[in-house]
Amino acid sequence: MATKVTTKKPLTGNRRSHSLRATKMKQKPNLQKKTINGEKVIISAREARTMNKKAA
Repeated sequence: MATKVTTKKPLTGNRRSHSLRATKMKQKPNLQKKTINGEKVIISAREARTMNKKAA
């Protein structure tokens, strides 16, 4: 099982229609499974991108 490294949580808010009716919505973070140094971890796509930039 992969260990979760990130602390990101879903964003909550209201979806607004043209008539301004509000319905609850949730935006989930883009979490990816990656292998780093032989260990499987769950990190966000932005964190993975940053780590790739630092490694290069």
